[in-house]
Amino acid sequence: MNHLDFPIIDAHIHQWDPYNTPHAAARAVKLFGKRPYLLDKVVRLLQPKDMLESLGKTQHITAPYLPQQYKKDIGHYQVKDVVHVEANWHHQKGKGVVEETRFIESLPFNAQGLNLGAVVATADPRHSNFKKILKLHKQASPNFRGIRKMASVHEDSGIHAWTDEPHLYRNTQFLKGFELLAQYNLSFDAWVYSTQLSDVIALAKQFPETSIVLDHFGTPAGLFGAVGKVTGLTQTARDNILFQWKQDMAELSECANVYTKMSGLLMPVLGHQFHKHNQIASKNEIFDLVHPLITHVLQHFGAYRVMFASNFPMDSVSSSLINIIDAFSDVVASYDPDLLEQVFHHTAQQFYRIQSH
Repeated sequence: MNHLDFPIIDAHIHQWDPYNTPHAAARAVKLFGKRPYLLDKVVRLLQPKDMLESLGKTQHITAPYLPQQYKKDIGHYQVKDVVHVEANWHHQKGKGVVEETRFIESLPFNAQGLNLGAVVATADPRHSNFKKILKLHKQASPNFRGIRKMASVHEDSGIHAWTDEPHLYRNTQFLKGFELLAQYNLSFDAWVYSTQLSDVIALAKQFPETSIVLDHFGTPAGLFGAVGKVTGLTQTARDNILFQWKQDMAELSECANVYTKMSGLLMPVLGHQFHKHNQIASKNEIFDLVHPLITHVLQHFGAYRVMFASNFPMDSVSSSLINIIDAFSDVVASYDPDLLEQVFHHTAQQFYRIQSH
């Protein structure tokens, strides 16, 4: 095990409180929160099957996830700064998304020995008030550094779509609004499935002056097992997913303005089955699964464009944060131990312009 003897920056966490914010599960939580078994049943009735399969379980979504819960999850690790990334705030229409930024700024990170290093809010570049929404985010938080607009849509209809069109990043209206990010010195978090990586490549080439970070290594759905209706059903299919992902990530790495997050690799949509067996992946199991992915990305992007991020609590359905950090750091160290501090601290600090404290 590699003991990270420096403070970590976690470049991707989510914070929410379904009891006190307009969370998608708020009504169910308020009615059935004291009866977890019944709450689970109700959420499963209300939410579409493809979304539930992407999440794996419901408990980590319906429970509050706030600074105290995150602090408990990091265990003995010293996390200095965290980056909150928009968490599908229920009021997604127009200026309502700014409510999430205000909520995040109100949370007691300091009381847990944490610093809110950056906020990645959401906003839709297609929206007529996009410029105004960016300004409102900036007013709501001195830590506002950029936006994320999820574009994940898979050709397999059994895999959950996180937006309303399959090639959002090629939409003419989206591209027109996207021009403002460079003008305002804001970054963009891109999240797609690996089948859509060509859309991120096109976006990066059209806006070379805008800093873009690809979330979760591009989420190769079905890489580790069957998901949706027809994805990852056989070893040959999974080998093909890996082959295409490697090619597309190598091509994306040629765009100098694109970074990527070493994160989200334990989400059930990749084909993990740990949650179905009520198990959490061990450090060694995680190491074996992610080693080919992390080493490929380091070879092509280099450590200066790769940053660690936990994606908690989303990945908590498959393993603990301690196991994930243990395994990820072991993979990086096996590739080159001199890169640990760059990947687990420096890259995120530079990309999100996190102030030293």
